[in-house]
Amino acid sequence: MSDSHAALSRRRFCAGACQAASGATLATLFSACGGGSSPTAPSGMTQTLAVQAGRFTGSGVQVTVAGSALADVGGAALVECTAGVFLLSRTSASTFSAIDAVCSHESCTVTGADGAAYVCPCHGSRYDRSGHVLMGPAKASLRQFPTTFTDGIVTISL
Repeated sequence: MSDSHAALSRRRFCAGACQAASGATLATLFSACGGGSSPTAPSGMTQTLAVQAGRFTGSGVQVTVAGSALADVGGAALVECTAGVFLLSRTSASTFSAIDAVCSHESCTVTGADGAAYVCPCHGSRYDRSGHVLMGPAKASLRQFPTTFTDGIVTISL
């Protein structure tokens, strides 16, 4: 075998090996990030929260309850406004729980719920309605905000 033929064969071998390794690496990444086999991926039972517009008042965010997912006790919504994004849930006829909607793991916006747990769509961190971590990878709780309820409007104090 000539040197040029051996060099060509080595090049073909190396190129083929690199392609195979790249394909295996991509397959591993896609299966780990696709939600199917990752131990921290969100479960298939997660429902996307209703999005509710909030109105920034300078010291708080006002949210109208009537006709929204917050109308009934146990209801929850993702509140969006210029002051940020919040997870708001109705805990009784006149009380609400408001927490930051930005996951403490890698700053994804938490947009789903599975029963009484909020679920991050990126890596599956789960939080209770008070923002405490139920399951990681997140380790830090979400920030809580005080709320008031008057005349059908919840105010999240900032």
